[in-house]
Amino acid sequence: MCVNFTPTPPTVLPGHFHTPDPLGDWKDEVWQDYLAPIIIHDESGRRQALLASYGMVPKQKIPPGTKPFSTMNARSETVDSKRSYRTAWLKGYRCLVPMTAFFEPCYESGKAERMRIGMADGAPFAVAGLWRPWKAENGAYTFSFTQLTINADQHALMRRMHRPDDEKRSLVIVPEADYDLWLNCADPAQARGYLRDFPADRMLAVAPDRQQQPLFGA
Repeated sequence: MCVNFTPTPPTVLPGHFHTPDPLGDWKDEVWQDYLAPIIIHDESGRRQALLASYGMVPKQKIPPGTKPFSTMNARSETVDSKRSYRTAWLKGYRCLVPMTAFFEPCYESGKAERMRIGMADGAPFAVAGLWRPWKAENGAYTFSFTQLTINADQHALMRRMHRPDDEKRSLVIVPEADYDLWLNCADPAQARGYLRDFPADRMLAVAPDRQQQPLFGA
């Protein structure tokens, strides 16, 4: 499962994803509970960028006495039944998570090696996600998000990530032509049609400490 990624930079996001300038700033690399940009449709059906916390239920929103849990990734198979995601899924709170890369471990060398995974051409891309608002006592809103994942046992690139005995999972990379279709999809059954593999030959995995020598694409 993806636990960190590099968001699209503030200087690139508006032009590449055709959104108004987002408010605020974000770190170059994002982990749980960090702020990162997401893209939603506003009430007029136009793209809107928001800053949101990575993880559907931020740590500060977990009730006292409850064992901490992670909501950075939502399994597509159970997204309609898990309490943390069900409402957002059924209400159509779909978002895009714009990024330049995400990170996964590869064990092909016999030990974990951190791999930077992105597009073969280096372009920004977007991952399918869900988001939700949180209303504060003063009436102001903050936002959070999760990324959707699918099984990747048959994916030429993503099946090479994680421990040999682990189930292979992948973030859902959304083709650019489907951005607005995904954001505007109100039907949960139809939305599942967008949760599919992205072509491996358009992706590339590189060890960050040796970026001049890609280990493999597909």
